[in-house]
Order: sequence, then structure tokens, then C-alpha cells
Amino acid sequence: MPNPATGSLLVVSAHAGDFVWRAGGAIALAAERGERATVVCLSFGERGESARAWREGKNLDEIKAIRREEAENAAAALGAEVRFFDAGDYPLRESPELVDRLVHVYRELAPTVVLTHTLSDPYNGDHPAAARMALQARVLAQAIGYDAPGDPLGAPPVFFFEPHQPEQCDFKPDVLLDITPVFDRKRKAMECLPAQQHMWDYYTDLAKRRGVQLKRNAGPNLGLPHTTVGEAYVRVYPQVTGALA
Repeated sequence: MPNPATGSLLVVSAHAGDFVWRAGGAIALAAERGERATVVCLSFGERGESARAWREGKNLDEIKAIRREEAENAAAALGAEVRFFDAGDYPLRESPELVDRLVHVYRELAPTVVLTHTLSDPYNGDHPAAARMALQARVLAQAIGYDAPGDPLGAPPVFFFEPHQPEQCDFKPDVLLDITPVFDRKRKAMECLPAQQHMWDYYTDLAKRRGVQLKRNAGPNLGLPHTTVGEAYVRVYPQVTGALA
């Protein structure tokens, strides 16, 4: 069972699969530490990321149900709970109502870490829209006068996870996360998403490449195994510390 005293991870995902490809390792690690891990899927990815189902002749409601089940299975494989806002995709439209719903989630969960998309993605406007709303909600949740239940939020660090085409999104990672101990769980979660089966090997290969970079940046004396795999992140706000490390 999650132990609230150990931390709370919140992931704001534009679509039903994004959290798995980009942050599945971080989610599984948090769950194994006993932290509460919660994913908010703003949409099911029903219009733009479910081509196979459309080609099979499924209708919109059927596709939403398929993607919901996939995301629920993937979240369970990672040890997370998942919530669905069903806000629609392609486009995901930003609104005060969606931001307010996110504020309520922030106040309820009091996350100690937040993960979301980058603010730039020329291939998918839904991703930056999700990021903007996640950041705005974090700021509003900090405001003592904002009308939402719960105490004002502190200042949880926010990390952008890696977009599908990082070079086009000005993604320059400054955090490399070792997900080797939980990669089997991430792969299992990926395989819960047959609607996007073409992504399984892509993100397996990416994890291996990030693992090589992780070893290089960790130094030669840590004895990291050849099979090290990783995820890459960008930290949004400065780290507060009493010692440089």
C-alpha cells in the first residue's frame, strides 16, 4: 500500500499512452518506494493516437473504452492509479475548467514531484497544452486565496519528460534517471498498449541509449552494469539544496 509520508508523484499526461512511454520507469520506481503515484490522463488519445482502432471500424465511444482499459492496465502494471478527464484530443483545448480540475487534484494529492510534457512540440499541440495547464494549475494551487479544498500547495519540483522527437522540441535533458531495476515493469506496461504497438521497441531502444548516457555521466567507478537503462528529464524550477552534488 502507498505510504503518503514517503512522497506523492503526480503525472499529467495529455493522452492515455504518454505516461507509459515517457515516464513509466519513474512511476514504477516511485511505487516500489511506497510512494503514491497518480496519473491524470487529460484525454484518451481517441482521435489522434488510435489509428488502428479507427481502421478496424470502431466508433468513438468504443475507442475511448479501449484506450481507457489499456491505460488502466498499464497503470496497474506500474503500480499507479489513473484518472481520466475525457477532455478530448486533436485538439486538446485548454480551458479554465480543466485547469481548475487540475488545481483540485494538486490540492488533494499534495504531490512532492510532478511530471508532464515539454512546452514545445511542433508535432503535437496537445502535449504543450497539457504542460501549460499542469504548470498553471501548480501555481494556482499555491495561492492561499484560490477557491479549492485543501491546503495551499508547496513548491513541488516539476520535470518535463522526453518527447517523441526531442531534437525538434528543444529538449536538452539535465536529469538522467536509472530505471534498470524496474524496466521489466515498464516494458510490461508498454505491452498493455497494443493500440500503439509500434512504440514498444522504439522506447525500449531509447531506454538503452539513455542508459549509455547515464553511465557516462555517472563516472567510471560506480560499476553500473552493461544493461543499464534510463529515462531523460528536464527540471523546470531550480533545485534547492544545502550542498552541491
